[in-house]
Amino acid sequence: MTTMAGWFLLPVCPQSPYVWNGHRFSKCFMNMTLGFGVNVLTVTITVLLGLTLKNDGRRRRNFEKSLLEKTFVYVLPAIGVFLSLLDMMFLLRRLLTGDVVEYHEWLTTASLFAVWTCTAIFANCSNFERIFTNKMLCSWWIVRAIFGILVFVSTYADFEILRSLNYSFVILLDVLFGASGFIIRSEQAKSSPMEDSLLSVDVDLEESRMGNNKEDKQSCWNLLTFNSIMSVMNDGVKKQLDFKDLLQLPTDMDPSFCHNKLLICWKGQYSRNGSNPSFFWAICRAYGWPYVSLGLLKVLNDCLSFVGPMLLNRLIRFLQQGSRTSDGYFLAISLGLTSIFKSFLDTQYTFHLSKLKLKLRSSIMTIIYQKCLSISLAERSQFSSGEIQTFMSVDTDRTVNLCNSFHDMWSLPLQIGLALYLLYVQVKFAFLSGIAITILLIPVNKWISEMIARATEEMMKQKDERIRRTGEILTHIHTLKTHGWELLFSDWLMKTRSLEVSYLSTRKYLDAWCVFFWATTPTLFSLFTFGLFSLLGYKLDAATVFTCLALFNTLISPLNSFPWVINGMIDAIISLRRLTRFLSCIEPDRTNSSPSPIINNDQAESDVKETAVFMSNSCSSWSSSKEVEPNILLNNLTLEIYKGSFVAVIGEVGSGKTSLLSAILGEMRLLHGSVHANRSISYVSQVPWILSGTIRDNILFGKDYDPQRYWDTLWACALDVDISLMAGGDMAHIGERGVNLSGGQRARLAMARALYHGVDILMLDDVLSAVDAQVADWILRNAILGPLAQKRTRILSTHNHQAIYSADMVIVMDKGKLKWVGNPSNLSGSSYVAFSKLNELDTTVRIQGQNSQIIESTDTHKHLVDEKDDKNASNGVTETIDDEMRKEGRVQFSVYKNYAAFCGWFITIIICISAFLMQASRNGNDLWLSFWVDATGRSQMDSPTTFYLVTLCIFCIINSFFTLLRAFSFAFGGLQAAVKVHDTLLNKLIHAPIQFFYQTPGGRILNRLSSDLYTIDNSLPFILNILLANFVGLLGIAIVLSYVQVFFLLLLLPFGYIYSKLQFFYRSTARELRRLDSVSCSPIYSSFTEILDGSATIRAFKCEDFFFTRFTKHIILYQQTSFSETTASLWLSLRLQLLAGSIISFIAVTAVIGSLGNLSINFGTPGLIGWTGTFICCSNCFLVGELFDKFY
Repeated sequence: MTTMAGWFLLPVCPQSPYVWNGHRFSKCFMNMTLGFGVNVLTVTITVLLGLTLKNDGRRRRNFEKSLLEKTFVYVLPAIGVFLSLLDMMFLLRRLLTGDVVEYHEWLTTASLFAVWTCTAIFANCSNFERIFTNKMLCSWWIVRAIFGILVFVSTYADFEILRSLNYSFVILLDVLFGASGFIIRSEQAKSSPMEDSLLSVDVDLEESRMGNNKEDKQSCWNLLTFNSIMSVMNDGVKKQLDFKDLLQLPTDMDPSFCHNKLLICWKGQYSRNGSNPSFFWAICRAYGWPYVSLGLLKVLNDCLSFVGPMLLNRLIRFLQQGSRTSDGYFLAISLGLTSIFKSFLDTQYTFHLSKLKLKLRSSIMTIIYQKCLSISLAERSQFSSGEIQTFMSVDTDRTVNLCNSFHDMWSLPLQIGLALYLLYVQVKFAFLSGIAITILLIPVNKWISEMIARATEEMMKQKDERIRRTGEILTHIHTLKTHGWELLFSDWLMKTRSLEVSYLSTRKYLDAWCVFFWATTPTLFSLFTFGLFSLLGYKLDAATVFTCLALFNTLISPLNSFPWVINGMIDAIISLRRLTRFLSCIEPDRTNSSPSPIINNDQAESDVKETAVFMSNSCSSWSSSKEVEPNILLNNLTLEIYKGSFVAVIGEVGSGKTSLLSAILGEMRLLHGSVHANRSISYVSQVPWILSGTIRDNILFGKDYDPQRYWDTLWACALDVDISLMAGGDMAHIGERGVNLSGGQRARLAMARALYHGVDILMLDDVLSAVDAQVADWILRNAILGPLAQKRTRILSTHNHQAIYSADMVIVMDKGKLKWVGNPSNLSGSSYVAFSKLNELDTTVRIQGQNSQIIESTDTHKHLVDEKDDKNASNGVTETIDDEMRKEGRVQFSVYKNYAAFCGWFITIIICISAFLMQASRNGNDLWLSFWVDATGRSQMDSPTTFYLVTLCIFCIINSFFTLLRAFSFAFGGLQAAVKVHDTLLNKLIHAPIQFFYQTPGGRILNRLSSDLYTIDNSLPFILNILLANFVGLLGIAIVLSYVQVFFLLLLLPFGYIYSKLQFFYRSTARELRRLDSVSCSPIYSSFTEILDGSATIRAFKCEDFFFTRFTKHIILYQQTSFSETTASLWLSLRLQLLAGSIISFIAVTAVIGSLGNLSINFGTPGLIGWTGTFICCSNCFLVGELFDKFY
């Protein structure tokens, strides 16, 4: 290979015509392939696109270019030309000083000049948008930057500081140019028809409902610095935030837009692979390209993670050599600039990934919601309600988290590989001893993670059971309090909670071992690596030691994270399969030409045009389409119901009356035959479905308000007197499932809804059984047979004797078959047996009747409300549903105090002391390493190597002890708090007055006992643990810097002031956003749970669009809150990282000044400076770790 390469490279590299030189590719080979070759390819692509692509006329030429486009067209190419000319000047300087400049260097620099010159020419052409916003060329500019990093490493390895710095700016320019092209392309996509779409289907997406907003029109600087959040943060400092104060969503984050985008891809996937569709590939088609584009940012960000340690290595070597050149300043400034550039890359990657995850989440949630509105009850029977709710919550979360895991699957091996290679360069094979310890811990961590997974699975089962029991208690709380069963059912619930806590404790203590291994690995690595390195006879120096420490700090996170990433991938795959199975359910054919479903119709149109309901030899089942041998419930039904008739359906219990109505509605699976329900339908189920909202909302049900018809409906359903006695009248709020109303009131309210809509067919399932005889008579005469429904087709399943004799036609059901159909006057023979049983049952009901709600009277309405029952009913709705309260301002100190008390004051003190001593021992370990390094730098060591090695081992043992103490004390304290918080909450809830449950929705209470309690059980201890570790780590860095660099004390006050101001400014807003986030989540799951119960009613009324729009409004609020919260956290993250970058530059520059002898102040030995450099390279992590305080 060397001979062939020599023949190829000899003309341009006469000095070193080799591909491989030592332990890396030669500089000649890198320049000719990744330098000159890539540049030539760039010019070729640009010229070809410039000559072939024509202006499509989308831009209106009388409009001026935007600021971003001006920068894109004029500024960036000019900078590129300047940098390439500057590189030529460096080569000329070397040539004039007598150095040899080979041809490959001239070719690389000249081709770079050609690239930017060509770019500047074509950027001023009329079709520049078509050229430089082309997907291929935009991506190529990003790929150029990746290749440029490799060339940069080659240049940097030859210690060409000035050219390396210049080349780093070239790489940055490539990234900016490619990113600008993508941004301009996205702006065009928002204001023009979709062209060059990533979707394979040629469908125009529905325009977003969000309209123009400021988020879409931000300048490049605002996008980079997240200044758009400033208005929200200013309001957050001054007042309590409301939803109207939040950031507007960008156009492409509108839930309707996202829903349509993913739905089109899913339908395309389903049409192509109907037998085996994949929801994963539908997601890839919808969001694959933006996600892949983020991978390019991820690569750059990961590569820059290693630039800092390598620059630190060069800086320490420069300080050790005592050079008098100015290269030290370039190294010091580059160290800070690298950190700053990485800060922008890191925050931009996180921001765009978070946006993508929010879009994906809203897409999945809306598609699941729409699917629940679309599929029949029979098709849905293969899934339990709890399983469907899990689709919306757990499975959606796991699928969205795939966005993180998928990039991590290739990013983590890349980071590990680069770190291992750089460690080998520093300490040869001695690094294997440290890596061996880490690798040995990987199966241990894997085993622990599997144990945690099993414990979590069992814990979630017990949690689901606890929530189920809590829901039952809330549903029957009135009965419990009436009988004084509070303590009995509290103990019943606590049995499940005890099992849940036992699994939670197993998980917490296993987590403590993970924390222990995580925290002690760096000290163990330094002990084994540097111990073996010195025992092998190598000489330790500051550059080697502290570069290795910085590299291992970069390596440890990928090594420990990999098992969790794999688990996340597995969870996401399982969830995707579950979602695919649910979304593949068959939907009934609901054509637009008819408001009601035509399930199957093999008859001529003339057969059904005069009928309201037509059935021919239909066989129906409650089984889903997946069942091969369904259980037939309705067999060979042939039925014809004429328009405008009143039909009574009778039969014994379980004879198939409700199933007949469901088959007409299309809720059952039609095995063969045909069912045709002509025109519009309204439906009242046997258990009336009541919407959480006002009485008027329940009656209108999305329909326009007609006062005359509205009040006529209330009178016909005997609701006008009830409403007049309620506080707020018809605007009084009703609790979930109508908990504030009596059974009769719920039935009459559902009846009023069906009557108000004025549809062609009224389907009433045993609606009269929920009211007493007098009210049933009133509803029959004034509602069912009254003027509002007189010309409608009415199908009533009933046991009411009077209703049966008032019917035009009676249908007798028996064991799923039509036993008899005819006029009620002809009920005789075998059909009379069923009718006589119903007559007896109806008589019994009359005798046993419930406490009357409405009795006959002599006033104009001929009825009054029974005083006792109406008093109870009206009291239930006297108070409207309370809005969810949220605190304002700072988190009170009492909250922290109470949580510490729940943990236990003794254990809280132990946690704090062990955390401080853990950090002190960690700092002592590194300080001892710096002493060891300085000792080996002297001509004669004061003590033998074993002395330093044994002392280092002692520091490791002390650090391990305090780390273990901190981890297990935190786990114990968190468990104590979890138990006490739940017990206190349950005790207060179970003894709350009954009025509290009328005023508070059950979904809100369940949210407190599920999501919020999960935060107390799991999230809060985890976050507090990280926060405490970062706090003591930051404190340790401040002490180290103050000890080694005296000048840092000058920065301590101003930087501390800036830091505290940033934190105060952020935390004031973050608390409000966190509270809004909690408030915005509840309506989403409450709305979803609600439609699971009432989906059949919603489909019958054809109100799917109304409820879908209602749901998307909840999603918009959640999206706005999450988007604002993410932007605010990244606003702070960027500024903290910039602050850290400034500190890095300051410390590095002062160290260089001290080494040059320009100041008389002692800046420390190379070992101490290396120790300081390692800490400041890690300062970003500690500073950004402070963001975790937003969770509380």
